[in-house]
Amino acid sequence: MVENARRSPVASDERGNPTPQWEIFVREDADDSMHHVGSVAAASATEAHEHASRLFGWDAADLWLCPAEAVERYSTRGLTNAVDDRTDEAGVANDADEKPRIDEATDGNPEVRDA
Repeated sequence: MVENARRSPVASDERGNPTPQWEIFVREDADDSMHHVGSVAAASATEAHEHASRLFGWDAADLWLCPAEAVERYSTRGLTNAVDDRTDEAGVANDADEKPRIDEATDGNPEVRDA
């Protein structure tokens, strides 16, 4: 028998930004499941959609967003530990475990080339 994880509510983190925060979920292809990709700060849902589309949804079939304040967070560890595991000492995201996303049209090359 498998024991269920014991999660407790995580207190809302104060992000230090008075602009509303939005959590972003995308589905790459119609057959894929939605997954959380990040968050953006924006005054409205329309503005959040524009930011999220540029940052996370440039090739996604679907992009969903929701106000971060509406997300209930539960964890087996506190928010401080969860954030520390994803960032280095300077607070910079540590995404070494994630595969890089490369746009097929540019092959990851940021230079502009004539066609």
